[in-house]
Amino acid sequence: MSSTTSGKNATWRNWGGNVAARPAREVTPASVDELAEAVRRAAEDGLRVKAVGTGHSFTSIAATDGVLIRPQLLTGIRNIDRDNMTVTVEAGTPLKRLNLALAREGLSLTNMGDIMEQTVSGATSTGTHGTGRESASIAAQIKGLELVTADGSVLVCTEKENPEVFAAARIGLGALGIVTAITFAVEPVFLLTAREEPMPLDRVLAEFDALWAENEHFEFYWFPHTGSTNTKRNNRSAGPRRPVSQVSSWVEDEFLSNGVFQVAQWVGRAAPATIPTLAQVSSKALSARTYTDIPYKVFTSPRRVRFVEMEYAVPREAVTQTLRELRSMLDRSGLRISFPVEVRTAPADDITLSTASARDSAYIAVHMVKGTPYQGYFTAAERIFTAHEGRPHWGKVHTGDAEYFAGVYPRFGEFTALRDRLDPDRRFQNDYLRRVLGA
Repeated sequence: MSSTTSGKNATWRNWGGNVAARPAREVTPASVDELAEAVRRAAEDGLRVKAVGTGHSFTSIAATDGVLIRPQLLTGIRNIDRDNMTVTVEAGTPLKRLNLALAREGLSLTNMGDIMEQTVSGATSTGTHGTGRESASIAAQIKGLELVTADGSVLVCTEKENPEVFAAARIGLGALGIVTAITFAVEPVFLLTAREEPMPLDRVLAEFDALWAENEHFEFYWFPHTGSTNTKRNNRSAGPRRPVSQVSSWVEDEFLSNGVFQVAQWVGRAAPATIPTLAQVSSKALSARTYTDIPYKVFTSPRRVRFVEMEYAVPREAVTQTLRELRSMLDRSGLRISFPVEVRTAPADDITLSTASARDSAYIAVHMVKGTPYQGYFTAAERIFTAHEGRPHWGKVHTGDAEYFAGVYPRFGEFTALRDRLDPDRRFQNDYLRRVLGA
């Protein structure tokens, strides 16, 4: 199978519908050699290069007017190493395919985010994460990666081989090269018991430290205009497996979380004054439930209502104060917000531009349904997040720039120096990287 190259292309759009680009050409390489050749050809033609996954980023991190690399032929598992408990997977593999393939082999990642549509390289390059007391982002589970750099050479990076590239490229923003394969640490598949239950926001804020300390994975959703949250605690279990029944799964995950929620979003868009009432109803709709299943069936859930999102990582000890400020801003603002605020945590890690780099972090995500004006809400929320030295998710809406990031990332200069070395001609540059990393 050889790569396909098409000429002048239609417009590319992201999943949230808020970013569009018109690349000069698209390439779908079927091998690492073909991808390297596409990068060399782009250089000859004076074109910049970006790889794009499933478009789940809400920033223009993957947008280009040059060569757009689509990795859908670079998929599948290359190798499972049971001695070292690692799996090497092609960069274009969607997380859902990786999760299914690992489960068939009796293996699993340790932690994951709640959406599994993204490619492994797109998810890790932007710092996608779930929630965890000890277990960190997907990128923190990387043991090795393969990178096509600006001159078309292929670089293998591990803790021992090219360690300074490994430290940065696990969350590389597409700025250091194009990731072609990733080696993840895996473990024997295990069971998680999920306990979901409504809880008043004031109680969650008062007991946050205990809820975090007592659970391997704690998260909650707060419904603005209400004092209600839905909490979720996931902990390892000896079993037996007790999955959510198909009927219950349909009612909770499809009907309430996607179907009724979608209708509520439509009504809220048409008549914003109804949103506080709808929020009260939505927050009461989900009842408590407990179930036990393999990790990806507990960590991930379908997301059919399209939205736009901003998410910031603040120091974990600042999360309750930040949320109180967010709540009082919403109470004062007259804004009508129909989408819940999501709160998760991650331990400190050692990745140069990880949102949890060298600090225990809590994540606060704000959403608006696709097509509604989100700027007023996001601007007001961002002001609160940045006052706490927040670090935005690289794939979600934010206005941060290189000057700001140099202040909140202790190793920011290390990343930009490495980029100068690996991509001196800025082959992988775009407007987004110019803003967040500097020219």
